[in-house]
Amino acid sequence: QVVGDKVKKPGKRGRKPAKIDLKAKLERSRQSARECRARKKLRYQYLEELVSSRERAICALREELEMYKQWCMAMDQGKIPSEIKALLTGEEQGKAQQNSTKLAKAAKTEANSSNP
Repeated sequence: QVVGDKVKKPGKRGRKPAKIDLKAKLERSRQSARECRARKKLRYQYLEELVSSRERAICALREELEMYKQWCMAMDQGKIPSEIKALLTGEEQGKAQQNSTKLAKAAKTEANSSNP
């Protein structure tokens, strides 16, 4: 086949395989395999840590759920658990502290604005 001034031979197209040193090719392959194994190991470590943290979170949530169930059963029997009483009194104290803090800030702001 003649195309322009060049004569082309029929057969395979594309780049012809370069004569690569076999030892270098094997070494590159080994290095690639080592890197692949290292990445795989890191990925599995990450996933194991993720699973263990999720399992811990699940255990904590189950304990919390059990505590709430016990509180509900106690309230069904007409008893108010001491934890709930403490929560309620703590919230009331917290609201009182917030109000007193707001009043103190307002007084301070008013005093600063009246003194030039």
